[in-house]
Amino acid sequence: MRSSRPSSSAYFFMLASFILISIPTSFCSENQKYAANCNKPFHFHCVGTRTLYPRKLLSIAPGVSLSDWAKRGIILGIGMAAILILSLVIICSVKRGYLSCHKILWWKKDAMNDPISAKELIQDYEPMAPKRYTYSDVKKLTNSFKYKVGQGGFGVVYKGKLPDSDGRIVAVKLLSEAKGNGEEFINEVASISRTSHVNIVNLLGFCYERNKRALIYEFVSNGSLDKFIYDEGNSVTNCHLDCQTMFQIAIGVARGLEYLHRGCRTRILHFDIKPHNILLDEDLCPKISDFGLAKLCKTKESVVSITGMRGTAGFIAPEVFSRNFGGVSHKSDVYSYGMLVLEMVGGRKNFQSGVSHTSQIYFPHWIYNKLQQEESFDDTFGDITEVGEDAIKKLIIVSLWCIQTNPSDRPSMAKVIEMLEGTLLSLQFPPKPFLDSPTRSP
Repeated sequence: MRSSRPSSSAYFFMLASFILISIPTSFCSENQKYAANCNKPFHFHCVGTRTLYPRKLLSIAPGVSLSDWAKRGIILGIGMAAILILSLVIICSVKRGYLSCHKILWWKKDAMNDPISAKELIQDYEPMAPKRYTYSDVKKLTNSFKYKVGQGGFGVVYKGKLPDSDGRIVAVKLLSEAKGNGEEFINEVASISRTSHVNIVNLLGFCYERNKRALIYEFVSNGSLDKFIYDEGNSVTNCHLDCQTMFQIAIGVARGLEYLHRGCRTRILHFDIKPHNILLDEDLCPKISDFGLAKLCKTKESVVSITGMRGTAGFIAPEVFSRNFGGVSHKSDVYSYGMLVLEMVGGRKNFQSGVSHTSQIYFPHWIYNKLQQEESFDDTFGDITEVGEDAIKKLIIVSLWCIQTNPSDRPSMAKVIEMLEGTLLSLQFPPKPFLDSPTRSP
């Protein structure tokens, strides 16, 4: 009895149709019944098979044997099967909730554009990673964003309450939707997730849901440092600090920065130290916040690479906006710290836009001359004790060292703490800080 199975020639035509090839003339001459189908679109109806529909044919390279094409067909089939299986796994995972299309796109985007991927953030940092909340959760714990407590460059801060048994009060920072690829968000969560220090703000959770991004912090009752040091003529919000409190705040910020530079498994450079980013709790203990511009780097790296300029006018180290001054490193944070302390001491901003002359805007020169001439600070701080004046002088000397133009001349934050905790007599008088103001003509 004759078998109903298709011949090997028919199988070859079936395979040729499926993988979009055409049949060479030499094969057609040996298989006359298929000659009419050579070198043109066709379809077959083979015994024991389903109909193969017309396909545009490509040409087989001369000299390639049928066995070679069969092998290639097998390899192609295996590859297509693998792709099909992987697709089915992803589809099943999405349906069961293990994955979402949004997560897949986010991970791909982060891998291409961000120094730290979202996948690494959520998975690799556990159990360090803070709790993830939905946007609906964020609306509930802020009572639909009812109590606004502040606003910064990256979003608005609202007061909220966690839905746990003790109803912990929190600050919810809702990031602006227009903030590009979310680099600031990734930086902030990734950086603070690696920290645990009394002088670093505590991140309790975050939300990432499509274009909705939020950060949930411990609530710091006294707000930011800037309202305590700038006299804006508002007696309700302006609260002056006494010398000893100011000194303790300066040491606290120094300890927080030293921890970021040396105490973490990965060194964290903040790049935006300023009064607005220093929060004070009910005991006026300082906490460094806002890590949107932060950069993670290996502990052994002395110089880091950054794209663009980071920071706030008046606090940016010279090397950050011009590499002619040196490489960008942890010493860039030291410079910002020095300017922060000078603003605390002076009760005024070091840089004011709209002022035309350098002598009017560069406070460090004024205070350096005052210190060099051994003038009293009674006119600045009122009637202060000898201990208070020594504390102020130490803050000034240390801050002037911190803002030296050459990064190598600045102390590390560990050295800053040592200098502040030492005696006034042990401190060496610093060189006068140099400033090449862009407002001056050559």
